Amino acid sequence: MNSCVHPNSLLPGDPSLILTTNLDLGEKKAEIMKGISEVIAAATKKPESYVSVCVNDNASVIFGGTDAPCALGNMCSIGAISMESNGEVQKGVTELLEPFGLDAGRIYINFFDVPRANVGWKKATFAG
Repeated sequence: MNSCVHPNSLLPGDPSLILTTNLDLGEKKAEIMKGISEVIAAATKKPESYVSVCVNDNASVIFGGTDAPCALGNMCSIGAISMESNGEVQKGVTELLEPFGLDAGRIYINFFDVPRANVGWKKATFAG
């Protein structure tokens, strides 16, 4: 096992990302969501089968007082939140959205390391 990988990052559970943007992703939306899923799996070292992504496009969003293209996201994970993985996700998501007019300075993603007891799945939590 890589000593830089937290042992909990190898367990089932999130990561999940909810991203809201005023961009219109049109017919490319599913492709973008799949790309984001791949970015998250690679960055967190979790199987893509654990990753969930929700993208709300065409939303009413302002950033810095303007409605120029922007995005806001929240990502949660059990044991796979770190400076390195967060940076990889931020970069990857931004690069996927740039062709739609997003400037790299107009996207925030907040990252949350969630305790196993606070993530539900299969009628229980990951803590039991």
